[in-house]
Amino acid sequence: MSEFAIAQDTIDYIAVSRLQSAYADVVNRRAWSELTELFLPAAHITVDTVTRPAFEFNGPAALGDFISGAIEMFEFFEFVILNAHTVIGIEGDLDRAWARVFMCELRQEVATGADSQAFGLYQDEYMRVDGRWWFARRNYQSLKRTGRNEVFTFPQMRR
Repeated sequence: MSEFAIAQDTIDYIAVSRLQSAYADVVNRRAWSELTELFLPAAHITVDTVTRPAFEFNGPAALGDFISGAIEMFEFFEFVILNAHTVIGIEGDLDRAWARVFMCELRQEVATGADSQAFGLYQDEYMRVDGRWWFARRNYQSLKRTGRNEVFTFPQMRR
């Protein structure tokens, strides 16, 4: 790999990491309208909580509506990225990338004051459009929820 290719890979990795962090920031602030700055309009999102049929969404507005409703029961909600493994270039296309993002939600319910945590895995695909990285596809699966002491089977890896 040439020095230029190594430098560009690093620049792209940082840009995708910033996109992942921007998503966490939007969720923590409950700034749903800002999802349009992160997701392509036709981005496909799957949310598998394991205990219910998977939810399927297209586009950032539908995702924002879902998350808003799902977390309104929490007076405190913080989304934390625990680890991410990101690879730039899918099938030789340097304008596509993928990542596994392990995350945790720290939560406190309005009604009971009970604290809980939820752990999950995002398997993402990203696209660079006009020099900027976007979420193109996001697949989430729950791994564990502490409030109900639920631990789920680890999902099949997409990459």
